[in-house]
Amino acid sequence: MNKIRLEVLGLSSSQTQSGSFALVMGEKGGNRRLPIIIGMFEAQAIAIEIERITPNRPMTHDLFRSLAEAFEIRLIEVVISDLREGIFYARLVCVSEDRRVEIDARPSDAIAIALRFNAPVYTYENVLQEAGAVSLDEEEDEPFEEVRKSTRPESLKDYSTDELQRLLNQALENEDYEKAAKIRDELSKRGFK
Repeated sequence: MNKIRLEVLGLSSSQTQSGSFALVMGEKGGNRRLPIIIGMFEAQAIAIEIERITPNRPMTHDLFRSLAEAFEIRLIEVVISDLREGIFYARLVCVSEDRRVEIDARPSDAIAIALRFNAPVYTYENVLQEAGAVSLDEEEDEPFEEVRKSTRPESLKDYSTDELQRLLNQALENEDYEKAAKIRDELSKRGFK
């Protein structure tokens, strides 16, 4: 079965599932699109890598890459291999020395990892035919500036403690003491001082 190369075109808020995002993959050199519904954290992980933002501490997908590189495992490609009952399936194709292994993964995680390894992403014709759509207008693909805004939590209570600490440090560095006070108050509510 021939593989079709895909590329990340954008992310947008899901119209069908609250708190979710549509990751839009596009057929390289073609006009077909493959929308995949993913969670907010996976959307953030993808947007951060595309925008080349370096977090203070490694995210899960960065950790995976570091671990794989430490053991000389290379990611050759990601394949969005199947669509069953509305659920996409993906595989990471890895090699180490003379061994080749395919690892089952959620497409959102597989794509976030592929971006970190600069590895290609593929799918099959049957998946594109079943779940794909044809784009007639190149301008409908959402820019990533909008992605960054839409994947940020709406209030401080939606941030993890680590993210709040990072935001507090940034606010203090920028001498934005009003923002720092709000972040400190949220951390205090969680028992951190």
